Amino acid sequence: MRRLLNAIFKMVFGRSLIIILMIVLQALALLGSFVWLRSYYPLIWESMSILGAFLVIFIINRDEPTEFKMSWIIPICLFPVLGALIYVFIVGNFSGFGLKVKLGRRIGETEGKLYTDEETENALKKCPPQFQGFAHYMKHTAGFPVYNSSTAVYYPVGEDKFADLLEELKKAEKFIFLEYFIIERGYMWDRILDILKEKVKEGVEVRVMYDGMCSIVLLPLRYPRELEKYGIRAKMFAPIVPFLSTSQNNRDHRKIVVIDGKVAFTGGVNLADEYINKRKRFGHWKDVAVKITGDAVRSFTVMYLQMWNVSETGDEKYDKYLKDIVFDGPRIHDGFVIPYGETPTRSSEVAKTVYASMIQSASKYVHIMTPYFIVDREFLDAMRYAARRGVEVAMILPNIPDKKVVYYIARTFYPELLEAGIRVYEYTPGFVHAKSFVSDDTSAVVGTVNLDYRSFYHHFECGVCFYESSTAVRVEEDFQDTLLKCQEVTIDYYRKIPLHQKVVGRISRMAAPLL
Repeated sequence: MRRLLNAIFKMVFGRSLIIILMIVLQALALLGSFVWLRSYYPLIWESMSILGAFLVIFIINRDEPTEFKMSWIIPICLFPVLGALIYVFIVGNFSGFGLKVKLGRRIGETEGKLYTDEETENALKKCPPQFQGFAHYMKHTAGFPVYNSSTAVYYPVGEDKFADLLEELKKAEKFIFLEYFIIERGYMWDRILDILKEKVKEGVEVRVMYDGMCSIVLLPLRYPRELEKYGIRAKMFAPIVPFLSTSQNNRDHRKIVVIDGKVAFTGGVNLADEYINKRKRFGHWKDVAVKITGDAVRSFTVMYLQMWNVSETGDEKYDKYLKDIVFDGPRIHDGFVIPYGETPTRSSEVAKTVYASMIQSASKYVHIMTPYFIVDREFLDAMRYAARRGVEVAMILPNIPDKKVVYYIARTFYPELLEAGIRVYEYTPGFVHAKSFVSDDTSAVVGTVNLDYRSFYHHFECGVCFYESSTAVRVEEDFQDTLLKCQEVTIDYYRKIPLHQKVVGRISRMAAPLL
């Protein structure tokens, strides 16, 4: 009985509910002000209606996906004043301008820190023109060079990544950087934290950064202070505050570990027990990750320091973490490796372009694992065109969802995918959280990027591209092994999906770009 009362007390008076209620109250106050304006200042109201008409013309002429345009044009036409002001508030993103300026400053500070060495440049000249062009885009537009003196270890499940991560953390001598979307106390995080505490005692510099969403339900608001008591430098990225702000829509979805500038980890695995199946939430949790060793780690070090210093006022000693890196053993060449990051503060859509490039360059197959599928017409057409020109396009999605509405939206795409000859599978044991692409046994991508609008346009993301690397073969082997546990989707299968799921999915799909 006491536990029940405590649970009710926490629910009613907990920080999460208070934050949500304050945001709702602000939204209601905003709506109330519009009603008041219409009642007492009709001339101003009519003038603002004209603003809505001009905004529709402006939106039609913007360089962005049609789905984004329609998601705004419809509400502006239905509610000219309210729709127009919300559009100006959100798309103008005035509260996010400071974030863009601060990150831009840090990116400027690291200019010249990432480069392609002469040996790699010479190796690139022997590659097909298509890959040379892709490498040129990644270096000169995205800002991430290509390396060919790095190796990778691919983990087909989170448990494998976790076991190796513990061993690598124990080897740290200089510094450990961790950046995660989710950190939750439990078996996984407790084991890692124990090692971090010991490393601090040994003189190793440890930094931990996690997304502010964790402060709602997973971690105490002052958890960074708790970590600092152990000598760990810690912070939240963009803490959630009870205030209507568009900048809170830009979450740090990256998963990065950097150890001594020699080893880096990334992939879909967060630091919570469900990611290693210590806790069952949605059946078996299928995830993937990679460990990078070699020169390519440099890009992850820079990405981490850029994000860490967004909220800092002082200068960072970048060279301290980039120079005098001595690797054990000779340089190993296992194809080309390109770590990269995505940020909503720039106009180029790097993460989306990476995936689209793989689809466009494939000649035999493209195999995809993703937890969510909510894409624009342009991306969908690229997939369908690949299938229609004879490329085997296949995709594995979850059978047990973590977010039902998003799951329903993804299923509305099934008829369009199947009609084009794209093969779709659902992972029957549970939830697929892996984000991987592989094509033609030569190219692969593993990272944090989902096939949805949030990853493409709103979140900070990261990943690694592999070309002519043995990692691509391992990613494909894992895809084939996972297929053995999947149900293939057919038109008959789609017809049996409950009607309410189709209706909710179709309605929600209209607003998907704004979710």
